[in-house]
Amino acid sequence: MDSLRTVPHEKCAVLPLPLALTARLLPVAVLACTGWVMSSGTSTTTPAATDHKSPQTTQSPSGPAATAVAKTYTAAPAPCTGVTEKTIKALVPGAKTAGQEIPSTDKSVRRTCSWNALKGFDYHWLDVSYEIKDSDEAAQKSYTGRVADKSGGGAVPGLGDSAYSVVNLTTTDKQQTREGVVIVRASNALVVVTYNGSNFETKKAPSTDEINKGAIKAAKDVVATLENGQKG
Repeated sequence: MDSLRTVPHEKCAVLPLPLALTARLLPVAVLACTGWVMSSGTSTTTPAATDHKSPQTTQSPSGPAATAVAKTYTAAPAPCTGVTEKTIKALVPGAKTAGQEIPSTDKSVRRTCSWNALKGFDYHWLDVSYEIKDSDEAAQKSYTGRVADKSGGGAVPGLGDSAYSVVNLTTTDKQQTREGVVIVRASNALVVVTYNGSNFETKKAPSTDEINKGAIKAAKDVVATLENGQKG
């Protein structure tokens, strides 16, 4: 078993559980990335008149004026194959291992898959998401912003270029739901894993350690799939 850190703190909030669970079923809205094509015109040089000099453009014929940044990852992989069947069975007992991909407006940019199941009184939900950015810098900027929005967690060593996990607890009418989120940057790609659980008989949620370890385990599968099969 991997030695996994435990998130030292978690935030608690009071949210209506039915609303929270219903929100998990909403489609994921995806913003398509728009590219800009730079074009340059060809200048025409005319003979210069006496005492008149035309501006000259100097450009090396051997290379373009601007060099495009090479992207490590050019497309998001199929998300429902990003997590092993063994992991799915362990984290979401009773779920169909095939998962369900969430519709996306541009699959080359973002792809998400979900698994959820109620077995007995235990309910679990797992989401995994790949997001491809235009550059490492763009991915890092997005990663930094997301981490700032989810305070209270900590770094996950040895996962991607940088990784962060946090666990939160919500309680309504004495029913607890605990959710873990892991965010990973790997070159110009982001991986986001969300894993939660509840028990509708005891009204208790799984422990922070269980949810945190489960989310990190799934994140390791997803990053491995990205690194092993999607390099350009």
